Amino acid sequence: MKEYRYKINGNLYKVTVGDIEDNNVHVEVNGTAYTVEMEKKTGPKIKPVVRTAATTPAAPPPAVSRPAVAGSKSGIKSPLPGVILEIKVKEGDAVKRGQTLLVLEAMKMENDIKADRDGKVTAIKVSKGESILEGTDLIIIE
Repeated sequence: MKEYRYKINGNLYKVTVGDIEDNNVHVEVNGTAYTVEMEKKTGPKIKPVVRTAATTPAAPPPAVSRPAVAGSKSGIKSPLPGVILEIKVKEGDAVKRGQTLLVLEAMKMENDIKADRDGKVTAIKVSKGESILEGTDLIIIE
């Protein structure tokens, strides 16, 4: 398997290219698996090159929040891509440094996302069950 990192329109994608069987390639993009069918060409055999920008996944990609281009300096950001399992605070709550704000499932593990400072929750940028990428603003604390 080969791993690549692509930046497309300012978003970082981790792509793992797996087995190639006939004209099908097993590809994983940010943890989501796809089978990509390559175009069959006639003529001499050429080693296939897989480019995620040029291929179309077999199924549409899941809805994913993208990291904000100019994220807030007071935002708690996702340390890795995953799915929001639980939000433990609501807007207006006072929070203390080290308090668990939400639970993020990533790589089949539950990760507590904690406050990095004391403050007040002014915005919750994600919802339960949402898939997010690394660097996405999760919660804004003032």
